[in-house]
Amino acid sequence: MIVLGLLLIILAGAAVVAVSWDEAATATTPASFTVFDQTIQLSQLEFFFAGAVTGALFLLGLAVMFSGMRRSATHRRKLRSSRMEARDRVARLEEEKRELERKLETSPAAPVVDRDRDGVDDRVQTTARPQVDHDHDGVDDRGETTAPHPRVEVPRQHSTDQLVAGRHGRPEDGR
Repeated sequence: MIVLGLLLIILAGAAVVAVSWDEAATATTPASFTVFDQTIQLSQLEFFFAGAVTGALFLLGLAVMFSGMRRSATHRRKLRSSRMEARDRVARLEEEKRELERKLETSPAAPVVDRDRDGVDDRVQTTARPQVDHDHDGVDDRGETTAPHPRVEVPRQHSTDQLVAGRHGRPEDGR
């Protein structure tokens, strides 16, 4: 936006300089200008309106440039304030960390309770997981070591059902 405003101001300034160097523009005869190998002839009324358009172009360039500068300043101000807030937040967190470390150093260490000898404090373990005791023997079932269960032998039932997948066309002995 700032660059566009500067470009409009420079364009209006170039038009004013070009007109001021032409002595014929002040006479009563129509003024003629050559721009990009094109000759333009303006009467006094057209010349006046061209000057008004040039002034409006200059003012528009100023407005666009100042608008861009204001927007950039606002953006920089917000960025600066967010950086300051982040810096303050980090400072508060660091101070809180130092305070907690001081409290940890000064407080007596609580003894570790590890009855099941799994390397985890039982107080933390019981608060983290509820106790599961399906057999109601007073011991957490997740921590119990269980012996292998006796294998129950089920007598083989002979079936003449030939529709079961994989049994069609096989002899009765199951091979």
